Amino acid sequence: MCTVHEEQSSSSSQEGIANHQSVPELMEILTSCMENVIAKLSVAQTEALIQEILNAERIYVLGAGRSGYVAKAFAMRLTHLKLDAFVVGETVTPAFSPRDLLIAFSGSGKTLSTVEGCQKAKEIGGRLCLITAQEDSPLARLSDCIVVLDTDTTHNAEDDFAIRQLTGKHRSMTAPIAPIATLFETAALILSDATIAAIMEMKHRNIDDVERRFPNLQ
Repeated sequence: MCTVHEEQSSSSSQEGIANHQSVPELMEILTSCMENVIAKLSVAQTEALIQEILNAERIYVLGAGRSGYVAKAFAMRLTHLKLDAFVVGETVTPAFSPRDLLIAFSGSGKTLSTVEGCQKAKEIGGRLCLITAQEDSPLARLSDCIVVLDTDTTHNAEDDFAIRQLTGKHRSMTAPIAPIATLFETAALILSDATIAAIMEMKHRNIDDVERRFPNLQ
C-alpha cells in the first residue's frame, strides 16, 4: 500500500524495502493489540449478548463495509447452530418483527446506514445489540445490549511507529499499512467466533452437528 515517488532511485527503494518490518513482526504487533482488547472486554456484556441471541425468535445482522463482512460471517455461523439468522438487505431476508433481535456491527457507532437500520428495528419493537468500539454513540444510546471492543491504542501509539501504521494514525508520504478500523473488525471477528463456541457448549453441539449444516450446493 506504500506509495513510491517516481524520482526515487532504485537503490533508495531497495533500502526502504530492506528497512521495513516483516509481516510476522507486524502480525505479532497486531496480536499484542488484540490481547489488550480482550483483556478489557466485559464478561457481563458478552453474556448479555449470548442471552439475547438465545431469547430471540430470529437473529438479524447489520454492518457497513468490512464490518458488514464480519456480520455476514457471524450470521453464517449462527445458521450452522440451527438458529434462524439473516443478513439485513439480502433478497431472501424476511420482515423483522418485535420478537426478533438485530445485531449491529459498527466501530464508530454512528455509521449512517447502520443507524437508520437500527432505528427502524427499534420502531418495529425488536431488540437491538451493538458490537462497537465506542461506548458513547448514537447507536450505543439506542441499543438494549452493547459489547464494547476497546481498540484505542493511543497510549501505545505515541512512541510506536508500527502501531501508528497499523491503526492508520501515522501521517507521512506513504499510506498507512491498514485503515484505523482494522483492529475493531479483527476483534469483532474473534468475538463472533468465540460467541459461537460458547453457544455450542451451552446447546451441547459438536463439530459434527455444525458440519451437517454446511452448504452442499455451491
